[in-house]
Amino acid sequence: MPRLRLDLAYDGGGFAGWAAQPGPRTCQGVVERALSTIAREPIRVTVAGRTDAGVHASGQVAHADVPDALAADATERAERVAHRLSRLAAPEGDLVVRAVSLAPLGFDARFSAVSRSYRYRIVTGPADPLERRTAAHVPHALDVEAMRRAAEALVGLRDFAAFCRPREGATTIRELREFSWERQGQLLTASLTADAFCHSMVRALVAACVRVGEGRMGLAQAAALLDERQRSPLTGLMPAHGLTLVAVGYPPDEGLAQQAERARARRSASDLEE
Repeated sequence: MPRLRLDLAYDGGGFAGWAAQPGPRTCQGVVERALSTIAREPIRVTVAGRTDAGVHASGQVAHADVPDALAADATERAERVAHRLSRLAAPEGDLVVRAVSLAPLGFDARFSAVSRSYRYRIVTGPADPLERRTAAHVPHALDVEAMRRAAEALVGLRDFAAFCRPREGATTIRELREFSWERQGQLLTASLTADAFCHSMVRALVAACVRVGEGRMGLAQAAALLDERQRSPLTGLMPAHGLTLVAVGYPPDEGLAQQAERARARRSASDLEE
């Protein structure tokens, strides 16, 4: 069957996470129902990063194998198909299919990916009602310079077991390529990029930096967490609604299949993203 690439954005506040489950409204559930309605047969969707309940996305990527007729329609009238999928999936407007395209040969939304990028936003000081859905609130000032130094010490190819929820058979070794902080007035924004993230890893990394910024954890203590081989109670966990998946990176088309094979060999199917 032909394979479609779907580029998605959603407000995670109205969803019980990405992964389909009986009962609760999920991103995967509404997208699969919309595709199945148009295709007139059951369609399954694979996503680049399975986000937790409350986590947002502006640059999520998924793929679906579909009948020839739907693939042809999506190729010839991509904008119309994306609009129809959006209306069927989420009439409320909290999930949008931004683009639909015929996927290149070998493309796998999850296993062909070479990077995932997230943003975490924090409002310090008085609460801002306009940011309450997409930024966590910390009522006091934070030492951003100390947070930057803590973040820099965590970058690299490392075992992030202290920052991950344990899953049987899943590796916790990741390459954290970027972890930086920016301040704009009361708004602090963390930017993180890695080859992949373990379940809840981003929120735990941010929480550790916040503890450093509050003076509750020293820089050496934060760096020493990398020596732990199980989830550490010292990291904490930031609220989900401050987190957004902003981009997924892929190699050139000719490298998609090879990257997917390498990733499947490395990573257990039980691994989850944020």
